[in-house]
Amino acid sequence: MPRPAPVAPDLPPRAARHAPGRPSTPIEEYAVLGDGRTAALVSRRGSVDWLCLPRFDSPACFAALLGGPDHGRWLLTVPDAVRVTRRYDGDSFVLVTTYESPSGTAVVHEAMPVEDGRADLVRRIEVVRGTVTVAHEWIVRFGYGAFVPWVRRVTDPDGRSAIRAIAGPDSLLLRGDRLPVAADRRHRDVFQLSVGERVELSATWSRSWEPVPRVRSIADAIDRTRVQWSRWARSCAYQGPHRAAVVRSLLVLRMLTDNQTGGIVAAPTTSLPEDPGGVRNWDYRFCWLRDAALTLEALLEFGYRAEATGWRDWLLRAVAGSPQDLQIMYGADGRRDLPERALDHLPGYAGSRPVRIGNAAVGQLQNDVLGEVMCALHLARHAGLEDTADSWALQRRLVNHLELVWREPDRGIWEVRGEARHFTHSKVMAWAAFDRAVLAVEHHGLTGPSTRWRAARDEIHADVLAHGYDADRGTFVQYYGARHTDAALLQIAQVGFLPADDPRFVGTVAAIRAELEVDDGLVHRYRTELAADGLPGGEHPFLACSFWLADALARSGDVTESGRLLARLVGLVNDVGLLAEEYDVAGGRMVGNFPQALSHLALVRAVYSHDCAVRRAARETRPTAERQESTHALHR
Repeated sequence: MPRPAPVAPDLPPRAARHAPGRPSTPIEEYAVLGDGRTAALVSRRGSVDWLCLPRFDSPACFAALLGGPDHGRWLLTVPDAVRVTRRYDGDSFVLVTTYESPSGTAVVHEAMPVEDGRADLVRRIEVVRGTVTVAHEWIVRFGYGAFVPWVRRVTDPDGRSAIRAIAGPDSLLLRGDRLPVAADRRHRDVFQLSVGERVELSATWSRSWEPVPRVRSIADAIDRTRVQWSRWARSCAYQGPHRAAVVRSLLVLRMLTDNQTGGIVAAPTTSLPEDPGGVRNWDYRFCWLRDAALTLEALLEFGYRAEATGWRDWLLRAVAGSPQDLQIMYGADGRRDLPERALDHLPGYAGSRPVRIGNAAVGQLQNDVLGEVMCALHLARHAGLEDTADSWALQRRLVNHLELVWREPDRGIWEVRGEARHFTHSKVMAWAAFDRAVLAVEHHGLTGPSTRWRAARDEIHADVLAHGYDADRGTFVQYYGARHTDAALLQIAQVGFLPADDPRFVGTVAAIRAELEVDDGLVHRYRTELAADGLPGGEHPFLACSFWLADALARSGDVTESGRLLARLVGLVNDVGLLAEEYDVAGGRMVGNFPQALSHLALVRAVYSHDCAVRRAARETRPTAERQESTHALHR
């Protein structure tokens, strides 16, 4: 059993921990736990600094990520550890952290159990060598760190002592082998454990008016969580050189998919800055149709069809109604009302303010979105997922509405808060929407005005070539009349607007590398000083765009360069395989919301494109007779 330590807590004094300018934990120092409804960020030193319960977009009860410990955290650590290593237990979201101190070694297993109908976070610390000192601190602050709850000792239905924190509709219950003691509006404990001893702890959310939930086995919860995630990951047949990164990325995409509604959120965090200290801080805990559609394509390419059905059904519910009311994003449950406001009580990550919840981009016109949606549904159709009468009727209505609006200027894929423009990428994706609609009729036997859609598709194609391409520079440009380019144009070949070996696309790739590549494959989205995006300051290379570059090179046949860049980019994942939105080259650190679905799906798709290009190159170098035999075998 744990023994009380004869020493005071080895924690910094309160004043020091909350002093102005307190350094923030580097983003890459976090791991993520998730249960398919929400997610927690845990630092390398064992502090749960971000957790929204019970959903991704619920108010956080631990918000130290955007402030300090007084805004809520759950710390379980070995404070005098001289070496800390961590990993996920196989292909799962069971996090295993090893603390090595001068006197001993302890291992922490922690997870958010999946498919148990509850919102829990469980933690187990066990000593495997010598004796260690353990520090435990539990600070609950509901409402994104704004509200100190009413906290009291209770007895659960199994007769065990517990600590319950309540504020408004929320309740969080702490149970365990050893509970911390109240002091200064927080609960603390410091104790010693020797080899073979362990302490198990759990935090369970429930509605404040509900009775205290029953206890469940922490060992069983950890084992069941590991097995369920690993079983899902086994469906990935990819065995190439980047398998670990691909599987972890697919797991992240699945973890960001709400297992009740099918909605796919862009990230589990808000306001992690694109430029630390700046104002480019956004709430990503919602379902962008664009990002979700691209995620669906990534999952389909690696054989995950069930997610396609769930997302299509979510789409039908979310966008039900008039086509002109289509939004670019929704809540995971399909909510439309996502008002943006600032949380003035939070100082922000690394002093980056404002801290935002909600997202004002929800009201923007972005004409590229339907293109991504139609491309994803086309791929699902190709993979054997048949349309229902409702799903195809919805697509027809949306495409027909696009006929009326594609000529209008919009805010584009990057959701600029400056002037609406005729973004070239938006026109290309509008072309893709009509193209996939035509294919649905002509190749899959669905009904629709394919002649009219084909005419719209051809009109957009001609319009883009006439106004979105700079013949003097030999590149497509960000918007009509611009002289600079945009990394989103790397998707021109992905959607088939032009072949990857077309000189106009090759020239665009070269222009993007010349203008936007800053460090061997790391690519900016666009030049903020030229794009007039309505915001001060700059940003760092965007990881999704960097993977799009590797993807474009693979599609154009340069497998050597695409492979080299891919290895470089995959090497940027943190120690547990996660990626943020952007990468600060000078600082050698991740920036932006984390983990970011768009970064992980771009990694997965770039690997897929590279492998396809390698196989294609291998076929083309075989003797003619062998290639013919391979082709015959493929069709047998």
